Amino acid sequence: MTMGGASKAFGLLALASLGLTSLGLGACNTVHLPLGPKPAGVANVCEDFTVSIYFDQGAYRLTREGKAVLDSAASRARGCTVGTVQVIGLADAVGAPDANQQLSERRAASVTQALNRQGFKDVQVTAAGESGAQTMNGADRPLRRRADVVVHLKK
Repeated sequence: MTMGGASKAFGLLALASLGLTSLGLGACNTVHLPLGPKPAGVANVCEDFTVSIYFDQGAYRLTREGKAVLDSAASRARGCTVGTVQVIGLADAVGAPDANQQLSERRAASVTQALNRQGFKDVQVTAAGESGAQTMNGADRPLRRRADVVVHLKK
């Protein structure tokens, strides 16, 4: 699988965790949904949730799939009072530790900017670099090429 294919697969995994696998990812445009009331007939469940935005190795720009995951997160938060939103930028263990720290900071900043455009204003940002990016036996964890978004909602 190519790195671009890996990013798309990880994005689809994140969408599946939200129950959004039927979302049309083949489209070129991403629809940005402003925060506000949910459409009539849609259940309003205000429970905390986490989504993961995956990146290719060495990349920090959002992919189409990553934008779709954030669009879905904004839709899920509609009609709820948003408490805190946390973004944690992560990196794998490939490369120098300082470079990985900077990469995780850029990933977190990229996701935070997109969240701000979605209407999420009070975002807490953390970057962990490559900390925790290897298993106990020293194997790299490529799934660390991501930023996690934790949304705390109130009814």
